[in-house]
Amino acid sequence: MTIAIAILNWNGKNWLDKFLPSVIECSQEAEIYVIDNASTDDSVQFLTSNFPAVKIIQNRSNSGFAKGYNEGLKSIKADIYCLLNSDVEVTENWLSPIINLFSVNKDIAAIQPKILDYNNKNQFEFAGAAGGLIDNLGYPYCRGRVFDDIEFDNGQYNDETEIFWASGCSLFIRSVDFWDINGFDERFFAHQEEIDLCWRLKNAGRKIYYTGKSKVYHVGGGTLNKQNPQKTFLNFRNNLTMLLKNLPASKVFFILFFRLNLDAYAALYLAYKNGWRHLWAIFKSHVGFYWQLPKSIQLRQKSQIDPYYQTKWLMFKHFLGSKNNQ
Repeated sequence: MTIAIAILNWNGKNWLDKFLPSVIECSQEAEIYVIDNASTDDSVQFLTSNFPAVKIIQNRSNSGFAKGYNEGLKSIKADIYCLLNSDVEVTENWLSPIINLFSVNKDIAAIQPKILDYNNKNQFEFAGAAGGLIDNLGYPYCRGRVFDDIEFDNGQYNDETEIFWASGCSLFIRSVDFWDINGFDERFFAHQEEIDLCWRLKNAGRKIYYTGKSKVYHVGGGTLNKQNPQKTFLNFRNNLTMLLKNLPASKVFFILFFRLNLDAYAALYLAYKNGWRHLWAIFKSHVGFYWQLPKSIQLRQKSQIDPYYQTKWLMFKHFLGSKNNQ
């Protein structure tokens, strides 16, 4: 089983300098690639001079996470792709549990390790934590992280279990599965494209897993931090598009109608918390959703599963009632 670690880079020389050595040291079983999204710093020259064993793939433009990986992975031949953020520190033997899970269960298409906070290593990290789930209204959350509430790692998620989505921060996926569903939806640009990918995999009968036997440390927010209105725009637009593409026909219209109305309350909340630019970002996200609507309908698969919801009505339980949602 061959593994290729693919790190997407855009002006991330400092991250590569800091974290690439740990990837090289702890990943002897894998070939390591950096897919450069037309960086304007000297990332490529830096890699050539300091890490000659790392293979470099140069994209023609900064086309975001989704298209950047779609373009770059076309040049990589391996059984397993590992999509790894440049701001991730990996650990000794982190690949072995992943390889073992893929080997023993052929139904698994994608796997995520435990993702901890690089700056607070006994706490889970926002982007993935201990595996992604989704509630009945389409709100994504994680074991170990619900909205902005993040748990400490006390060994409660040292298991290996099926999840709904795996974080793009450290995403292992069989190459055949990635291309069978045509990779990422490039319209997403960035944010929630991995959830859409995993949902399409599940609609195709494949499984997504988490293993707590492998762990990485993620800085997070290296490209867009949570206070950036562009991040708000992408998250809200992409979530609505994902629901339209993947929900069963019997539920899609009701849930979308409900969510579009709830977004008005979310806009007011974010405007109060982070500034009025976030209200405008949510308005633009709805315009963007409607603009993409015809293509999204066209991309709906022939069959959609009704996901298993570990938690229902997550937003109401979290903000209006008990926060014990796990």
